[in-house]
Amino acid sequence: MKISLKDIKKAVATELEEFDGVFREILASNVYLIDTVAKYIIKNKGKGIRPLLVIMSAKLVGKPVRETYLVASVVELLHTASLVHDDVIDNAHVRRGFPSINALWKNKIAILMGDYLLSKCLISATMTGSLDVMHKLAIASKRLSKGELMQIEKARNLRISEEEYFDIIANKTAALMGAASELGAITVSQNQEDHENLKKFGENLGIAFQIKDDLLDYYGHQKILGKPVGNDFRDKKITLPLIHSFNQASRKEISKIKKLLKKGVSAGDVEYIIKFVKNYNGIEYSESKLSEYAQKAKECISGYSDSEVKTALYNFVDFTINRSK
Repeated sequence: MKISLKDIKKAVATELEEFDGVFREILASNVYLIDTVAKYIIKNKGKGIRPLLVIMSAKLVGKPVRETYLVASVVELLHTASLVHDDVIDNAHVRRGFPSINALWKNKIAILMGDYLLSKCLISATMTGSLDVMHKLAIASKRLSKGELMQIEKARNLRISEEEYFDIIANKTAALMGAASELGAITVSQNQEDHENLKKFGENLGIAFQIKDDLLDYYGHQKILGKPVGNDFRDKKITLPLIHSFNQASRKEISKIKKLLKKGVSAGDVEYIIKFVKNYNGIEYSESKLSEYAQKAKECISGYSDSEVKTALYNFVDFTINRSK
């Protein structure tokens, strides 16, 4: 049976309502422009998987409290701010199938709105009264930026090893998802083992999530994804399917692909690159790594007693690796 995100959220339906109230409360201001952009963000905020991770992780080891919802809001604010800034950097005009903030309000407002969300994130973190929470969020934020900068650096010279790829996604995606799960546990449990188990759960899930995201660029459809297929090629991002294929291919073939990426790929070039990757089993290899990290995530919480929320977390892992967008 195919698991939907809606079904997974049923395990924490009441808690998600509490979170929505706190998140709206935090975003509110007395400035018309900020409130207008904020309403647009709330309306098109996507799957909300990071706050969901905070809440489900907390519920696995205790009973969610107001600090849990504050942390969930902080994590979502940090993630949203990074996306707003990313869209400016990438000159992206579509986000989740809708016009991006910079497409509607131009770069200046988008950058300032991203900064506003970051400042709200910091203020909200102080409201938890926990230096540990603030410290872990600061580390996650630093790692997020580090991962993005590493990816930009590698895109410039089109050289990246598999080890470097995993280092990048451990920072740009897994760090925040690991922090989300760990911080959810911290808000309700003083047991260090709980904190560590949930941190590892989120990090392994985050790596699986990013591998899946990268795979979707090979067999997705723009209408489903909400972004152009082959977008990574246009941004000169070399991800796991292509890295594995480069490790198998001849220098001549690799050189040809890199020339295509450097000059800027056309629709025909995208098809050629995808065919090249399929010929060298880049997709199958990446799918095997995807399954490996999904299994690692499940193992991190296998020792907890069976419950509705534990089943939901397992289902969330399955949803992550089987999603179509």
